[in-house]
Amino acid sequence: MTAQRQERKARRGAIALAAALAGLLAALGAASPGRANTTERVVANRYTGIAISGYDPVAYFTDKQALLGRPDVEAWEAGAVWRFCNVGNRAAFAERPDIYAPQFGGYDPVDVARGVAVPGNGQLWLVSGQRLYLFSREESRDAFAADPARYLGEARQRWPKLLDSLVQ
Repeated sequence: MTAQRQERKARRGAIALAAALAGLLAALGAASPGRANTTERVVANRYTGIAISGYDPVAYFTDKQALLGRPDVEAWEAGAVWRFCNVGNRAAFAERPDIYAPQFGGYDPVDVARGVAVPGNGQLWLVSGQRLYLFSREESRDAFAADPARYLGEARQRWPKLLDSLVQ
């Protein structure tokens, strides 16, 4: 092999190594919670950061139905992007996110009571005690509706430990 060919081969290897390292660093940076636009503490799309599939959390209370929010009416809260049907709903949420955001970060309270974080579905919901709860299955919603005190007691007891285990 000539000296020129050896030199070219060495350069290609160095370029390939640099590209591999750059790719690895980019992958680690994208997976880093500090750089993420979302959190696991609130049910949100991992790619867009949009909470509860884009449903307006205030509409569950005001319109008594699951309504999709608009992309031009958004707010940032608790590491997620929330969408709203109108600016009035956004203002209400900004003033009291503790009231309007789904309890347990949007995780199913029946599953939280079992010690498991299962994301709720924006279309399977219930307002109970002036709080919003999302459920992963109809069976969970029905069980919760039949005995909310039981599930809330267990869920509130297990939530702090579950919350600590979720990515920040």
